[in-house]
Formats: sequence, structure tokens, C-alpha cells
Amino acid sequence: MLFFMNHETQQESKKETADEGFADVVTLGQNQPLPLDSGKKIGPFEVAYKCWGRLNADKSNVVLVCHALTGDHYVRGTNPITGKRGWWETMVGPGKPVDTDRYYVICINVLGSCAGTTGPASLNPDTGKAYGLDFPVITIGDMVRAQARLLDHLGIDKLFSVIGGSMGGMQVLQWAVDFPDRVRTAIAIATTWRHSAQNIAFHEVGRQAIMADANWAHGRYLDHDEPPHAGLAVARMAAHITYMSESGLTSRFGRNLQDRDKVAFGFDADFQIESYLRHQGISFVDRFDANSYLYITRAMDYYDLAAGHDGILASAFKESKTRFCVLSFTSDWLYTTEESRHIVRSLNAARARVSFADIEMDKGHDSFLLDCPDMDAVVRGFLSSEAEAMDGENKP
Repeated sequence: MLFFMNHETQQESKKETADEGFADVVTLGQNQPLPLDSGKKIGPFEVAYKCWGRLNADKSNVVLVCHALTGDHYVRGTNPITGKRGWWETMVGPGKPVDTDRYYVICINVLGSCAGTTGPASLNPDTGKAYGLDFPVITIGDMVRAQARLLDHLGIDKLFSVIGGSMGGMQVLQWAVDFPDRVRTAIAIATTWRHSAQNIAFHEVGRQAIMADANWAHGRYLDHDEPPHAGLAVARMAAHITYMSESGLTSRFGRNLQDRDKVAFGFDADFQIESYLRHQGISFVDRFDANSYLYITRAMDYYDLAAGHDGILASAFKESKTRFCVLSFTSDWLYTTEESRHIVRSLNAARARVSFADIEMDKGHDSFLLDCPDMDAVVRGFLSSEAEAMDGENKP
């Protein structure tokens, strides 16, 4: 099974309707490889992206959407890999908070992923085989710099806004720190400024599940066409628990049995929650590459915006002119409200402009992907007010 988009799929994606957007893959770094935080370089490398809406004359209406760990650039419309609808159609589209009738929206598949952008499942030009573990270790900063390379290629110098949740929110903050002059507004949702020990621990459990699968073959499984499905499924199951809340799990599943009147006194899926997690694991392996999971989770673990600023987060945002909007959810225990408050306090200390909302919702971390009128209202209001402010600044 091939996890990454092949050339035929890429060509089909270019024929999508205007409402579903335009997708493409470009090759970058042929003459100037991308320097990585590890000290290595990568180039040439491919970057897959998708866009919706119309770019205005002065290119001032660009909104960059950053996706989460297992996401991709198919924010809305039909995903040609899964056949399912986009992962953030509640947020992006005509008349939605990120209104494609008003903004030119771009989403870029991150470096290291498996949906078109170069990652460990891509062919290594030096060997003619998949990179596997020969792929260089990457960081959130590397992902953002690869995105900046693509925007340079597209002739887009500045972004009206960068928005994303979870790992997408990490990219949002990284953009604001690394390219402050290119980002007018930044919307960071359900995210953090650094990965905690607990989050690193959960990721390590998932990585060990993958590497303990005999089919992982020290990362060379694509040479044998026997991917470590069992290990990747367990990693997904463990991670998915962190995306939900105890109250959400209880209200949805409780201790309800799955297709039976009494327990079977065995190890089949007696409970609905067991069946649900198994389904999540099984369906995940059909669309994601195991090595990509290792690399991206490691990039998240290395993420610490304060590390390069003597451990002081406020110093990372010093003299920032970006307008920030930070959103958290009351039931999110993966990236807590207190972590978002720390970001806000640091922005205040740096005298940056910031709005903050802690949204009441019992669905846990995944709340940002679900129908949430309060979140929609905050994002819509923030973008509209900033767009009006920008229009006022541009009037003669």
C-alpha cells in the first residue's frame, strides 16, 4: 500500500471544482536546499498544497490554514486519498468564519507527512527507494520554513492571517515568531508553546508500539510491502484517548456494551468504547504512514518556543506587531487552558495585541474540529474586525 499521493492522484486533484479548490504539488530546493534545525539540509523536496477563493490585487487577503498531526491540506472538499470530506469544513468555506468568498485560503501539507509533501515514505533520489529512517529529523520550525519557501514560490510575501489548532496552532505561533513581518494576524487554537513531559510520554508510547511491530523492519517496511499496521493502530488508539475528555467519553459511550447483552468474559470488544477505539486504529492505517507518525510526533516533542530565548516565552514575541487570537477549551487536558493563558500572559508582557477566549465545551481537545458556534463566532469576529481595520489603513 502506498501512503503518499502518487502523480496520477495529484493530476486528478487539479481538476477539482472551484468550490472544492485547487490542489498542486511543487518541487522546491533544487538549487538551494532547505537548512534544517538538525544541521542537515533537504533538497529538492516536494510540497503539496491546496487553495480556495480568489487572490486580490495586492495579495493582502491570504489566510494560511495549518493542519494538525494526522491532518493534511484537504481542509474542505473531497479528499482524494480517503474519499471523505475535508477536516475543517465547519470553519472554512463560503460564508464560514474563514470565508472563501472574502479570503484566499491556502493549506500546505507539512514536511515529513505522507499526503504529497516529501516525507519518509517518499523516494530518496540518492537510492531510488523510500527514505525510511534516512529521512532527516525535522522540527515545527522546519515545517514553517518549508511553507515559507512555497509562499515565496507563489509570490506571496505577507499573510493576512495564519490559523490552526493543535499542531497547527504550534505552526501559527512559530510563524509569528520566525516571520513577524509577514504575519498580520495569528489565531492559535487548542495549542501550546512547548510540549510537556506528559505529552512526550504519550507520543513515546505510540512510537514504541510502532517500532515493536515486527513488520516495522527498522523502518524499511515499504521495501517489503508489509507495513506495521498493528503497531500504528495501537499508537492511534492511545493518542485518540488524549483527544477526548472523560465527560465526553462517558456521555457518548459510558459502560455500554457493543452488540451484546452481557460481557463475554474474553478479550473481544465487549464495550462500545473498545469497539470505537479499534475502529479508529484500523481506519487510520489505511491513510497514514507509520514512519511519518514517528517523525511528526518527534517534531512536536522538540517544540519549545521559549528554548531559544533563555526560557522566557515573552522574549520570543518581543516587539511583535502581529495581532493574536488565542482560543482554548475548558475540557481539553492535552493542551490545557492554563497553557493558553501562559501564552496570553507572555504576549501581554511583550506588549503584543492579543484576544483570548476559553470556550465551554465537553468534547476535549478535538473540540476545535467539531461544530462549535462559540469558536466560530470568535474567529469570524476577529478576522472581520482586523479586515476592516486593514481596509481603513489602506484608504487614501
